[in-house]
Amino acid sequence: MPAAREVPRFDPVRVRGGRVGRLVRHRRRALAVGLAVTATALVAAGPRGSDGARGHPRAQPPAHAAPVSGEQPVRTRPAGAVTAPVRIADAATVRLLRPGDRVDVIAAEETVSGGDARVVARGARVTKVPEPLEGASDGGALVVLSVPRATAARLAGASTTARLAVTLW
Repeated sequence: MPAAREVPRFDPVRVRGGRVGRLVRHRRRALAVGLAVTATALVAAGPRGSDGARGHPRAQPPAHAAPVSGEQPVRTRPAGAVTAPVRIADAATVRLLRPGDRVDVIAAEETVSGGDARVVARGARVTKVPEPLEGASDGGALVVLSVPRATAARLAGASTTARLAVTLW
């Protein structure tokens, strides 16, 4: 066993200038930074404008689609989708819809043995709800939907033989 040596006396080591130590010493500044970051996150994740889809964030057009002064804004829709004007039998139901809402379109056919209903389009996005024309007969109301091309063909076919209704998602 080696001989015991005396350990020289050292002053305590103090670390200065670390980021954590600085933040602890400047609690007010750290609290202000934390609150600012939290507020920014809440604003970014918060609800969008009131004219967007209920329960869904409003889609913002891409930056390259920004209109030049005097031009109409470019409307975007999902790839492969077409706009399909559809006459819904109950005009009061159409007044509940807003652009951006998702709906299922149901065709109700009246037969001798009773009524038969089937879903013609699922999850169709409402793109426009035109104002009703004055003096128009009570033949329902028009709504413009964004749907795939095949679904648009089914909607057009169903509207000739059945009364159409919508259910809001």
